[in-house]
Amino acid sequence: MVIAYLRVSTEKQFLANQKEEIIRFAEKNELSIDRWYTETVSGCVSSRDRKLASLLRKMQPGDTLIVTEISRLSRTMLEIMTILNSCIKKKVILYSTKEGYVFQNDINSKVLGFAFGLMAEIERNLISLRTKEALARRKQEGMKLGRKFGDRPKMNILIRNQEYLIRRLNQGDTYMELAAKMSVSRSTFCRFMREMGLDVRK
Repeated sequence: MVIAYLRVSTEKQFLANQKEEIIRFAEKNELSIDRWYTETVSGCVSSRDRKLASLLRKMQPGDTLIVTEISRLSRTMLEIMTILNSCIKKKVILYSTKEGYVFQNDINSKVLGFAFGLMAEIERNLISLRTKEALARRKQEGMKLGRKFGDRPKMNILIRNQEYLIRRLNQGDTYMELAAKMSVSRSTFCRFMREMGLDVRK
């Protein structure tokens, strides 16, 4: 079975672009997509709390999984390595169309998977460092830092992941558990639920 997995972090991003990319790849490599899995959720949310977890559990030896980029699987090195190792052990072939990677049960795939995860982690650290340096420089130059009045970054995170949060609530997660997963306070989570008209105390 050939399965395509598409993920975006926000509603403003377009799944259609990823789908077109995968269709072109499949046609070029004479593959027929049997199933499409799509979701809108941050890559920072653990794969265990996404559709991806059930997808990986269902896959059998010989199956093929296609993504446009490895980062669609996760944003953390540990998760990427865990997912790649799971696919390799289950003898599931994983294609990343944009990077041109093929991960299967061989030593080259294992080495490549480790190298990719390491590079992704280093890049995130560099981005964080550059951001901190830029903020320090602006502060030194006398520029006012901080968010503008009316900006609600924490609330926006919850709004972007509304579908995922509702699904987890229906599965029995508490407000406290979901607030912790999304790195927001319980009070912010409760305010989000009230504003969305979904407030059911847990």
